[in-house]
Amino acid sequence: MSGISRGRNFHVAPDGAYETRARGLEVLETPFLNKGSAFTLLERRDLGLTGLLPSAVTDIGLQAGRSYIQFQRQPDDLAKYIFLSGLHDRNEALYYRVLCDHLGEMLPIIYTPTVGEAIQRYSQEFQRPRGVYLCIDESDSIDEAFRNLGAGSDDIDLIVVTDAEQILGIGDWGVGGIAISVGKLAVYTAAAGIDPTRVIPVMLDVGTDRPALLDYPAYMGAHHARVRGERYDAFIDACVRSVTSRFPNALLHWEDFGASNARRILDRYRSQLCTFNDDMQGTGAVVLAGIIAASRASGQRLADHRVVIFGAGTAGIGIADLICEAMMREGLSRAEAASRFWCLGHRGLLSEDMPGPMRDFQVPYARPRGEVRPWSRDGAGDEWGIHLLEVVRRVQPTLLIGCSASPGAFTEEIIREMAAHTERPVIFALSNPTSLSEAVPSSLIDWTEGRALVATGGPFPPVIREGITYAIGQANNALIFPGLGLGAIVARASAVSDGMLAAAATAVAELVDARQPGASITPAVDDLRAVSLHVGVAVARAALDEGLARTDLEDLVSQVRSAMWEPAYRPVRAV
Repeated sequence: MSGISRGRNFHVAPDGAYETRARGLEVLETPFLNKGSAFTLLERRDLGLTGLLPSAVTDIGLQAGRSYIQFQRQPDDLAKYIFLSGLHDRNEALYYRVLCDHLGEMLPIIYTPTVGEAIQRYSQEFQRPRGVYLCIDESDSIDEAFRNLGAGSDDIDLIVVTDAEQILGIGDWGVGGIAISVGKLAVYTAAAGIDPTRVIPVMLDVGTDRPALLDYPAYMGAHHARVRGERYDAFIDACVRSVTSRFPNALLHWEDFGASNARRILDRYRSQLCTFNDDMQGTGAVVLAGIIAASRASGQRLADHRVVIFGAGTAGIGIADLICEAMMREGLSRAEAASRFWCLGHRGLLSEDMPGPMRDFQVPYARPRGEVRPWSRDGAGDEWGIHLLEVVRRVQPTLLIGCSASPGAFTEEIIREMAAHTERPVIFALSNPTSLSEAVPSSLIDWTEGRALVATGGPFPPVIREGITYAIGQANNALIFPGLGLGAIVARASAVSDGMLAAAATAVAELVDARQPGASITPAVDDLRAVSLHVGVAVARAALDEGLARTDLEDLVSQVRSAMWEPAYRPVRAV
């Protein structure tokens, strides 16, 4: 967009060029301005770069090819992550060009699973800060921190915020969680063309409960236990007030909050601003997309599924909520839809007679006391929970979803029991990284004699059985959230509605035909730009239809496509 003021040393002119007062090394040290050897001779003269670069003038394509070779030479995935982070810090456009050229290969490096290792080693491998760090011990400085970015009220489209309490499958890693916000935004840009000059990664540092971090002298975050309760809530509220005051058009994305906070934070602010929790809503939408595709392949209505969810935390119940809404659109009442779900937490099946309290968001899915009274418990006495195998035997589910971080939880006995009662069992083993997956796809295919429709949270290779190659669908949130964000930004949506999420899921499902033998029930992540364009158009249309769009939308496809930032060098002019 023209007229953007971003930072202190450049702005975007009406013709798209960068204009800057920076000269010499300052230009080369500004990632958005730096083009390395691609600066023209005229730019070198005007920007004070004469003699600061080798004489050859190259282009971004040649640079990207060289960078990819350097990437391939790295000895392991963490080294590749560090290499890409260094490139990101030096040259923004080149980083995204390399990423876009090899997105399928690099997605597991910049995001899950490798980002998990990078987060764990954040303080050891620290190179330079990126984003905004808000510490609960300095709550009065929130406005000042955002002001120091030098961004105006219409300069920011997207903010990804984490408090890093529940990172992927690795838990609380304190201030290192900033890497998840940075990684998420990198996927937004590479997959959907969200302009990287118009985003902010944010780390809410409220402490950590991990002793290894608190005992490490070089830990980069607040050296105290996690703050909870009223002080935590006041800190979140102050952050939201500052964001909405300074950047009223921005989409606020919550990421990797713990179960005690994620749902209630979203519920508190969802009606007040354009906001979204990817762990709950993005996961729910990508699973819904896979279920829609699988249901077409199996010939079932969505409303006819019997759904068992193993892992009744924020992600699992978020999935249940979104599927439940979709069942209601097929004609079921809310009670009828909820009755199609059996959800298990760490104490077993959610039921009215289970020991101990349930979280408020779990209560709607608790099974009636009378239904489960005769079911066997995992142990002796009523204080023991109802386990997964017993639930599968009793329910005979058509759809089994795992988000438990319990590797191997979907045993051969459980899967064979499920497959004995449904022709096309639909199985999602979603836990990440792949080492935490509830089952490996090859086993699921074998135990169901090739009848299962399978998707996983992480990448798995195809499975070959009896001459058929089974492509394993990856229920990766990257199929949803980049396009969802793109559509919401283009529409200037005032909220992210259930209808917009459903539109995103339906759009993803439209891109696959799971009726073919061995076909995946989700699109491949290699072509995320095309997926995100399709999703973005659907989401913007839903926002318009629901009266949530705050801008004119006349040619949706053209407007969404033209909003997608491309990783190319802009002219840089001295002013």
